[in-house]
Amino acid sequence: MDAEIIAVGSEMLTRERVDTNSLYLTGELNNLGVEVVTKCVIGDDRDRLADAVRRALSRTGIVLLSGGLGPTEDDVTREAVAQALDRKLVFHPEIADALEQRFLLMKRKMAEVNKRQAFVIQGADLLPNDRGTAPGQWVEESGGVVVLLPGPPHELKAMFERQCLPRLTRIVPKQAIRTIFFRVTGMPESDLDQLIAPVYKKYENPVTTILAANGDLQIHLRARCATEAEADALLAEVAGPIELLLGDRLYSRNGSPLEVVVGDLLRKNHATVSVAESCTGGMLGERFTSAPGSSDYFVGGFITYSNKMKMELLGVSPEMLEEFGAVSKETAEAMALGARRRTNSTYALSVTGVAGPDAGTKAAPLGAVYVGIADAAGTYVAHRQFIGDRQRIRVFTTQMALDLLRRRITGRVHVDSPKPIVG
Repeated sequence: MDAEIIAVGSEMLTRERVDTNSLYLTGELNNLGVEVVTKCVIGDDRDRLADAVRRALSRTGIVLLSGGLGPTEDDVTREAVAQALDRKLVFHPEIADALEQRFLLMKRKMAEVNKRQAFVIQGADLLPNDRGTAPGQWVEESGGVVVLLPGPPHELKAMFERQCLPRLTRIVPKQAIRTIFFRVTGMPESDLDQLIAPVYKKYENPVTTILAANGDLQIHLRARCATEAEADALLAEVAGPIELLLGDRLYSRNGSPLEVVVGDLLRKNHATVSVAESCTGGMLGERFTSAPGSSDYFVGGFITYSNKMKMELLGVSPEMLEEFGAVSKETAEAMALGARRRTNSTYALSVTGVAGPDAGTKAAPLGAVYVGIADAAGTYVAHRQFIGDRQRIRVFTTQMALDLLRRRITGRVHVDSPKPIVG
């Protein structure tokens, strides 16, 4: 069985509001084996909302609406759903009385407009709301169901868990949805798709989705079967060959981001890391410390944006900076050695490059980045030529640095310079 979610409210169409309710509802529906096939946001327009409900119900068995159940004129969900189903709205005096008692308990007089919340769609079951004034409604129509839920998340979650989940459990066919969430780095999205498409294109189930953002690639495999065992077996059938094709470019099999994976490797090896950053200005250190428990392995770092700080804090010689420049293999190596010497960390990462927007120089053009790593075995410096704006180059650089450390820890650092990453 499939479902559609409609978020109601003109405020949800502004840049200030994010529809978090649909994320929660999607997770709960997936746990029941229900696939969410469409999500949309509709403003406070009764006719447009009625049309959306009508179309959604013609395609899917479950339609969930959040918001628009308040007492004001712009709360049009009740009217719109009644219009879509060609049903009347019936006033329930007992609901109005209960609302009035709620206001009295708060020592407030209920406004007349609150009585609008006592109108119920003909034939609907009322869903009590003990956390707010807007009751929900459960309406069955032509083998499907339309559910009206309040907009405030704490009200919606409580109502859905207590009132809707038991009902849905009774009507939803037993089905399991299982997923695998791979993460890959170090290759363009197009190359990834070309590599694994011959495997996943053989299957309509599981569904494969590839997402890309700033050097981090995600592969979602989603299987729907009668049982969890069947879904897991199907996922293994598809995921196995994909894993072999990806090799060491696959860094996560459970969706964990690169900073968490690297942190776990450091912790497992009882190792520590420090950083020396120039063009990234602290972004690499921030990624390390964004992971809970990073104090187990992250020692600290240096933001040496100027040559003076590179010399004073990391011991980079002025002669080296004069001869090779701040953006160079030699300076990256010296920065990593300096950070490790100052902190006595197991590993030290360094970053120097040209993030722009200025074009840089012939020796160090826009997008040129050097990442160095130092440990007891010696040093290694990787070079990339990134393309994009300042923020993109900086984020790509932190991804590159984390992946270099991952490969160093696992003994898989490639000595050949990879091709430039173009996204």
